[in-house]
Amino acid sequence: MAKNKKSFSSFLNNPIDFTLLIVILLLLAIGLIMVLSASSPSALSESGDSYKYFSKQLLFAIMGIIAMLFISKIDYRFYRKFYKHAWIISLILLALVLVMGKNINGSKRWIYLTETLSFQPSELVKILMIVFYAGILTKNRDELSKYNQGFLKHMCLLAPIIGLLMLQPHFSASIVIIGICSIMMIVAGCKFKHFALTIGSVGIPGAIALIIFSPYRLQRVVTFLNPWQDPTGDGWQVIQSLYAIGSGGLFGAGLGDSKQKYLYIPEPHNDFIFSILGEELGFIGCAIVLILFAIFIWRGVLIAMKAPDMFGSLIAVGITSLVAIQVIINVAVVTSSMPATGMPLPFFSYGGTALFVLLCEMGILLNVSRAGKQS
Repeated sequence: MAKNKKSFSSFLNNPIDFTLLIVILLLLAIGLIMVLSASSPSALSESGDSYKYFSKQLLFAIMGIIAMLFISKIDYRFYRKFYKHAWIISLILLALVLVMGKNINGSKRWIYLTETLSFQPSELVKILMIVFYAGILTKNRDELSKYNQGFLKHMCLLAPIIGLLMLQPHFSASIVIIGICSIMMIVAGCKFKHFALTIGSVGIPGAIALIIFSPYRLQRVVTFLNPWQDPTGDGWQVIQSLYAIGSGGLFGAGLGDSKQKYLYIPEPHNDFIFSILGEELGFIGCAIVLILFAIFIWRGVLIAMKAPDMFGSLIAVGITSLVAIQVIINVAVVTSSMPATGMPLPFFSYGGTALFVLLCEMGILLNVSRAGKQS
C-alpha cells in the first residue's frame, strides 16, 4: 500500500515537457501581441481606449498561466473518477445556455455572469468530453473493435451533446467535439472502416441536409465558391482577409502597420486574427506560428505515446486534437479554403474565458508529460 502511494505521488515532482511549455508560452506571447495590434482600432472606435481588449486578454492570460502551473501538479488520474460526471455536467451546461443564454445574432452560446463578463459553456464542454471519452473508452477497451458495442454505442453517447449544441446553434463547436471524440475512438481501438461506413451513409447526407435546409449555411457555401459575387455583402469578410494576407508578402507590412484592421475586417481580433498576422508579419511570420503549432502537435503525440496508461494517452490525444482541429479549420477559413465558420485560433483569438480554459487544458497535458518521464 505504501508502495502504491509512493508510485502515485512520485511523478508529480518530475520535470514537465520543457519543449511543450516553451511552445505554449511563445504562442501565448505572440497571440497577446497580435490581439493588441489587431484590436486597437476597434477598441479605440468603440470605447476610446485602444487597450480595452488587450488588457482583458492579458489578465486572463496571467490567471491562465497560474492555473496551468497549478493543474500541472494535479495527477491526471484523479479525473478518471469523475468521467461519468463530466458527461452529465456537459448536458447541464448546454441546457442552461439554452435557458439562460443571451441571444446574439440569432444564437444562444453565451451565459453572461455580469454585464461585461461572459462564459461560453461549449469551451468547457470540450475538455469535459475529452475526460469522459478517455474514461469510458479505457473502461470498454475490449469491446471497441465491435460495431454495435464499440463504435455505435460510443457515438450514440455523443448524440445528446451534439443535439444541444445544434439547438444553440453552434456548428463549429459540434465539428470540433465530433472530431476530437472520433480521433480518440480510433486511437483507442475502434475500427476506421466503421467511421468510413457511417460518414458515407449518415454523415455526408446529414451535412448536406443541414446546408440545404439552413439558408445562412447555404449562403456561406455559395460565398465560399465565389466570394466576389457579393463583395460588399456576404463576401466582404473573406475578401478583406485575402487582401490582408496577400498584401503581407514575404516579410509583412510590419508589426502594427496593418491596413485591414482599420474597420475593414469585422472584429479582426477574433476569428480572423490570422489574417492580420499575415498582413503584418508576412509569410515568414505565418510560417513561424504554424511551425510552433506543428511542434505542439508533435510533443502532444509524444506525450500520448509515453503516457503510462491508456487513460493518460487518450487525454493527451484529445487535448492535442482539440488544438490541431481548431488551427486547421481557422487557417482554412481565413485563407478561403473552406466555407466560413466561427472557429477561434487557439492562443490568438480574443476571448478571456476561452483562453483561461485552454491554458487549464495545457496544465492537464503537462501533467501527463510528467507521468511519462518515469516510464
